[in-house]
Amino acid sequence: MTIYFHGADEVPYGCFSNFSAHGLELDGHVWPTSEHYFQAQKFTGTRHADLIRRARTPLRAAELGRDPSRPLRRDWERVKDDVMRRAVAAKFRAHADIRGILLSTVDEEIVEDTGTDHYWGRGRTGTGRNMLGRILMRTRNQLRAEGRDHSGWRPPTRDGRGRQAGPDADRGDRA
Repeated sequence: MTIYFHGADEVPYGCFSNFSAHGLELDGHVWPTSEHYFQAQKFTGTRHADLIRRARTPLRAAELGRDPSRPLRRDWERVKDDVMRRAVAAKFRAHADIRGILLSTVDEEIVEDTGTDHYWGRGRTGTGRNMLGRILMRTRNQLRAEGRDHSGWRPPTRDGRGRQAGPDADRGDRA
């Protein structure tokens, strides 16, 4: 079963979004989200990068990072995948709860379900490169190889009557 995600508020897979409120520490700074980190790296070593790091929301960080009046670093196309890999890995290493969610996907394909991004997601036609999904799957494999599956998180299941069962189920609704 393919796992699709897009919005940061989707349960349980919204944490796969770069807009999810899971901070990380990289390059000597604390970043509110992986989106903040990714966008700032387009302008590394500039005041604009610091402005992006301090943006109040990941949407604002993205807007600042996509400002066409600001020249990108010369090697951006060559390094952007690596930047994303570092951000995603740092995020999931820092947070056991979402690390557990990622690892619970076992070997399922993970797809960013966006119709507007043919590079990071599946795109409008569904034939996009899905680079964010690929990076998430690679990170999952690396975490598994490192033995980092200590969260105990398991996806909720349904009982025989169609009700949610599992650790987050309503305990008072069981017969």
